Amino acid sequence: MKKDIFTSKLPHLRKQPQPDAVVQSHVETIQGNGFSWIDIQNPDRAEIVKLGQMYNFNELNLDDSISKIQLPKIDNYDDHSFIILHFPPMVLKRGLPRFNQLAIFIGKDFLVTIHYGDLKPLVEMFAMCKENVQHRNELLGKSPGFLLYKIVDILVDDLLHTLRRIVANLDEIEDDVFDENKSTPKKISMLRREITILRRVVHPLRKIVLETSKNTQRFSNPEDDLIIHFDDVIDHIDKVAETLDEAKETMEIYKDTDFMLSTEKANKILGVLTIIFTLTIPPSVIAAIYGMNVNLPGGIQTGSWTFLGPYTTLIFVLIISGIPALFMLFHFYKRGWLID
Repeated sequence: MKKDIFTSKLPHLRKQPQPDAVVQSHVETIQGNGFSWIDIQNPDRAEIVKLGQMYNFNELNLDDSISKIQLPKIDNYDDHSFIILHFPPMVLKRGLPRFNQLAIFIGKDFLVTIHYGDLKPLVEMFAMCKENVQHRNELLGKSPGFLLYKIVDILVDDLLHTLRRIVANLDEIEDDVFDENKSTPKKISMLRREITILRRVVHPLRKIVLETSKNTQRFSNPEDDLIIHFDDVIDHIDKVAETLDEAKETMEIYKDTDFMLSTEKANKILGVLTIIFTLTIPPSVIAAIYGMNVNLPGGIQTGSWTFLGPYTTLIFVLIISGIPALFMLFHFYKRGWLID
């Protein structure tokens, strides 16, 4: 017979009221079929110490569970295992950590999850278990090992949603790269940064999940083959890793393409400006000569030419300025510099 499943607070682990400016810790437990699922959001040291006293956890593991800079790992003991997993945040923001850490203690009669409230799928999963009896029976009706598989599975599935968003951004950047009216270097740099962060998270995740599948079978029912279940999760991780590697290569291609197109565009602009500047050299030279305070033919001091009317000198200056400019323009055209 399965034990009745119910939800309750852990009064002995509750924090004292804190100021509103401080993020409140949230500790709850759900009683399953012969084991308890304790979820701790935004933990503080006092709660973690009490938890360690209850289950005789290693002090170093307790310290690691509240640290945000630990590497993924798994430590196995006679009666329990300690696991640290990293998952990427949904949205990368400046000043926030580049991964969300999940610390797990698993034994025959308990599963403890410790995180800082950033793992939305896990938070929603715990809330669903509290509110929905059928959902609670499905997840907590077997063993701690099976529940751990479901937790890892839902968090890895969330990676697929993030992956779809990255692929959509890749398609958008592809269109923008070939649009001369849009600037893409910043978009490319931001997406490359996100892909790099995801790759740093996903590649170690596969190794830890594989070790977890081999070491948590002892915390499940004999009829439940967790290795088969975890193999499906590992396949999803492999798919994410493969897609990220392809996305990284695609981003390199887009970066090179954008660089070449930008260089070509800049060269065209410089070419046009150079031609305009070159065509202005003859008029500038003539204007400089006639602007000097010396006697020149057709100048004011020697008397303006009038054989073509009162503007004879102006016409003469325009002609001798325009002939070299037209000659250079014809030369540029013959060289193909004016052809787009």
